[in-house]
Amino acid sequence: MNCPKCNAAMEKVTYEGVEVDRCTGCQGVWFDFREQQQLKNVKGAAAGIDVGDPAAGQKMNEVGKINCPRDGVLLTRMVDLKQPHIWYEACPHCYGVFFDAGEFKDYSRKTLVESVRDLFVKERK
Repeated sequence: MNCPKCNAAMEKVTYEGVEVDRCTGCQGVWFDFREQQQLKNVKGAAAGIDVGDPAAGQKMNEVGKINCPRDGVLLTRMVDLKQPHIWYEACPHCYGVFFDAGEFKDYSRKTLVESVRDLFVKERK
C-alpha cells in the first residue's frame, strides 16, 4: 500500500495488537475502520505510532483531493468535533482514516480547555 499524500510505501506498525500503516516518507498514519478509536486512549499508543514531525504534517495537511489507499475512493476531509483544529481525511466507503504526522498525537490528548469543558458537561447531567 502507498501513502495517499506522498505516494511513499506504507509500513505496518503494531501497538497493543492493533496493526496500522505508517508512511515511510511523510510519516502520516492510516487507520482501518475504528482503529484510531481503539488506540486513542491507550497509554503510549500515540507516541509509538505517530513518530513524524508535526510541522511537516502541517504542510502535508495542505495536500487535498487524495484517494483511499485501500479502495481508491476520494477521501473526505473531516474535522474532529471535540478538537476542531484537527483535520483528517476519511474514506466514505471503507471508513478508514488518514492522519498527517503529529495529528494522531494531538487527537489522542485533550487540552486544558477541553478537559474543563468535559467536567462542566458531566456536572450538568
